[in-house]
Amino acid sequence: MRVLLDECVDSRLAASLGAFEVLTVADQGWVGISNGQLLSLAAAEFDVFVTVDRNLPFQQHLPKFDIAVILLRARTNRFADLVALVPELVSVIPNAKTGEVTPIGL
Repeated sequence: MRVLLDECVDSRLAASLGAFEVLTVADQGWVGISNGQLLSLAAAEFDVFVTVDRNLPFQQHLPKFDIAVILLRARTNRFADLVALVPELVSVIPNAKTGEVTPIGL
């Protein structure tokens, strides 16, 4: 499965997801692109989009995008807090549903 980490997710998290092919928005050269356009681009190349942006589900009509979205909910967006979610993230990625948000964490 191909996983894209949003630019607001610490890129070091990619190394913790070794079971998957993981790239970041920066790797793709998509930094600064609006969420709607970003999801359209991501859906063409990735299976799962991982973000910490809690507003994304309210700002975008996710069923129109052919990509699953996983929302990391940690105490902060710092690496130490996000890496604690990796075991749950790894278990959720294979079953995440296209066009839906799967929240994990707090």
